[in-house]
Amino acid sequence: DGEVHINELKNGNAEMFWNPTSEVRRQRLKRHIVLFEEQTDFESERLWQHVTSAINKGDQHKATQEKFVLEEEQRNAARERRENGTEWKPLLFRHDATTNEWHYKYEDLRPWDPLNDIAQFEKNGILQTMERHLSTGMSNHKTTCINNQITRHKRSAKDCRRRKTSDQPSNHSQNTESSCSTPESVQELSDDDGKYLGFESLCAQCGKEMNHLKEIHSAVLSLQRAQQDIHR
Repeated sequence: DGEVHINELKNGNAEMFWNPTSEVRRQRLKRHIVLFEEQTDFESERLWQHVTSAINKGDQHKATQEKFVLEEEQRNAARERRENGTEWKPLLFRHDATTNEWHYKYEDLRPWDPLNDIAQFEKNGILQTMERHLSTGMSNHKTTCINNQITRHKRSAKDCRRRKTSDQPSNHSQNTESSCSTPESVQELSDDDGKYLGFESLCAQCGKEMNHLKEIHSAVLSLQRAQQDIHR
């Protein structure tokens, strides 16, 4: 939070490297933390609270003592598990025996996609990303629903052409011809919410999902605007 300078030892010149001005502070992302009373016993802020308190008070001796007590408790707990044959199963980390390193189970290393990713959040220690697109299962269902409507539409158009080529069209068939949809409307199929030109309304499941997506979209508009500001 303070200024950082680079000092050139040869000539004694000092160069400003970092200056957290008021403008820089305003652009910072808001920090969100779990309330202390809602944290579990093994979360860092609660687990190291006595060590932190001693450091903040400038009492290095007390901080060292509290650190020793904490680490000794952890060693005793590990010793008891070994004696009882109890296997320790971490909730959020896995051990790589090849490299002898611990890795976060739910790490997401893919690049951030500003066109699809809306927000990233943590819940019960698990990092999750809210995305804009439909799930694979819902997308497949949506595709099936649309294809079925296209098939019905083409069948209807084929029936129309068959009636048009009839040798003895009746008044009734002529009226039917004028009301038939043309095949060209199949190409006008839009993937926007509910805009399926020339087709029946979506099935109940698709319609419910579309309404759900609209609610999500409305709720995250402010997040999108903030994200665009950050990118600029």
